[in-house]
Amino acid sequence: MITGLHHATFITSDLARSRAFYEGVLGLQADAKRPVMSFEGVWYEVGTDQQIHLMLLPDPEAGLQRPRHGGRDRHVALVVKELAWLMSRLDVANIRYSVSQSGRRALFCRDPDQNALEFIEVVA
Repeated sequence: MITGLHHATFITSDLARSRAFYEGVLGLQADAKRPVMSFEGVWYEVGTDQQIHLMLLPDPEAGLQRPRHGGRDRHVALVVKELAWLMSRLDVANIRYSVSQSGRRALFCRDPDQNALEFIEVVA
């Protein structure tokens, strides 16, 4: 029986650049509990018992053409409290995004390694 999603992992070719996006733009904080591994990386807590992992490894899909709209590509969907806050942060960082084509309060963007991210606004 599956009871939840523990983490999603993305490969990065430039850990400092990716950290600038995930920490500087999205406001996440690195988890100091990441153990020493055979490759560099960082973990981020994104909720109770949920994480994003970044792995500094060669990209096996380098040069692959991704769809313009992240909703038509494999992606991870993250919950946000205020979509306007995120849009403002992406605008300041000059990061392109597109709104959900379904009409939901959601948007898609890509991280520096072209991984697609969906952000869905959920109001309590």
